[in-house]
Amino acid sequence: MGQGVLVTGAFGQIGSELVSALQQKHGKEHVVALGHHNVDSSYDGIVEIGEISDKEKLESIIQKYDVGTIYHLVSILSARGEQDPQLTWNVNMDGLKFVLDLAVKYKIKVFWPSSIAAFGPTTPRDNTPQHTILEPTTMYGVTKASGELLCQYYRLKYGLDVRSVRYPGLISWKAEPGGGTTDYAVAIFYGAIQEGKYTCFVKEDTVLPMMYMDDAIRGTIQLMDAPAESLQVTTSYNLAAISFSAQELAQEIQKRMALEVSYVPDHRQKIADSWPQRIDDSVARSEWGWSHEFDLSKMVDVMLEKLHAKLQK
Repeated sequence: MGQGVLVTGAFGQIGSELVSALQQKHGKEHVVALGHHNVDSSYDGIVEIGEISDKEKLESIIQKYDVGTIYHLVSILSARGEQDPQLTWNVNMDGLKFVLDLAVKYKIKVFWPSSIAAFGPTTPRDNTPQHTILEPTTMYGVTKASGELLCQYYRLKYGLDVRSVRYPGLISWKAEPGGGTTDYAVAIFYGAIQEGKYTCFVKEDTVLPMMYMDDAIRGTIQLMDAPAESLQVTTSYNLAAISFSAQELAQEIQKRMALEVSYVPDHRQKIADSWPQRIDDSVARSEWGWSHEFDLSKMVDVMLEKLHAKLQK
């Protein structure tokens, strides 16, 4: 297996933080960041510019850097996905298949993120089990459920080492909110610090599974480091940390600063209502030792501290 590590979607919400962690682990000279329109000009490392639809470009990068591992993060998210379902299918599904085909050809280990969006209104919403009904009602969710099955197919048919987690809503101070249904939980901090108020696009009693980004990055790398023989799930692992309502998050912030919140649900409320409230991730915890470190209080402390510093620059 090659030493090179390729991250697609390297300058998105997850990629911008995962790349840094991978550089620390493998060395900057071994990590290649692939972006197309949102490349961070201050990024210190190897950058390639290209579209995920350009299979020839992808293959040339794999050859050039002796890539042995791909973290394939390129994705159109839930809310934006409903605005352009065709683009969402093309990017999320065709891009994944390109990566899997090249991974088989070059014997590359792959990480691909699924999401709680793979679930749907018929999925048990409380303590959602590892093996359950996947009947999503958004195009983003359809691509995640389909992607899980496609990864499993390549694993079973070709013996490809492809690993996946179902991310909950991810909360980070580094990247701006990016068009996801759970992004209210990031945007509310900007509203609190910049204006002292926030208009929330989901109802106050909307409960969704969430996770602080540091936990997500650590869990991702931990899964990729786990011995293959310990991994029994062939689709995607449930991954969970904290669940809270929009109002509970607001109240936690209000303990620390003045914040006025109004609730004006929009089209994203329907998406949120189709997703679980709490996730059972006991399989990930038992098979590869997953555990989260950030509870709601600790996350709010860090988000306010980091964003205050960021926004004052």
